Amino acid sequence: MKTVLSTFTDRQQAERAVDELRRKGFEKEISILARDNENKGQDQGGMGQGNNLTGGTTTGGVIGGLAGLAVGAGALVIPGIGPLIAAGPIAGLLSGAATGGVAGGLIDWGIPNERSKYYEGKVKEGRVLVSVHADDQKINDAEESLKRLGAQDVEVHQTKK
Repeated sequence: MKTVLSTFTDRQQAERAVDELRRKGFEKEISILARDNENKGQDQGGMGQGNNLTGGTTTGGVIGGLAGLAVGAGALVIPGIGPLIAAGPIAGLLSGAATGGVAGGLIDWGIPNERSKYYEGKVKEGRVLVSVHADDQKINDAEESLKRLGAQDVEVHQTKK
C-alpha cells in the first residue's frame, strides 16, 4: 500500500479535491486533517477526542463541509496544536497515537520521521492535510488529481497496510 500526502491552504480547495477523489471511487481511503478554528480557544494541554462530527458541525461551531467529506470524522485535541478535525483512516490513527501527536500518527502509518514532522508543522500553520491510502494501481490517479486541484507538498510514501 501507498499513501499520497498533500496540503491545501484553503478549505474550499481541499473540499473540491476530496469531492473529485470521491467521484473517482476513493471513499474510505481519504483522510482529512485540519485545525478546528471554531474551537481554537480550547485547552491545548491534553489529547482527547471530542464529539463525533455529524452534518459538518462540532461542539462550538460549524467547520464547513470538510467533516462530511470523509468517513469517521471526529474532533481531537493534540498537544501543541490544539483542536483538530480528523476524518477517514487518519482519525482512528491519531486517536490511538497517544501523545505522539500528528507526527507520531504518521510515523505509525509508515511515513518517515522527518516528513511526518514536516506535515505536522503544516497542519499547525493552518493548512488542511488531505491524504489517500491506496494500492499501487490507484495511487497515481489520486496523486495526479491532488496536484491538478492545487495541492501543495504532494508526496507518495510506501506505508503499512
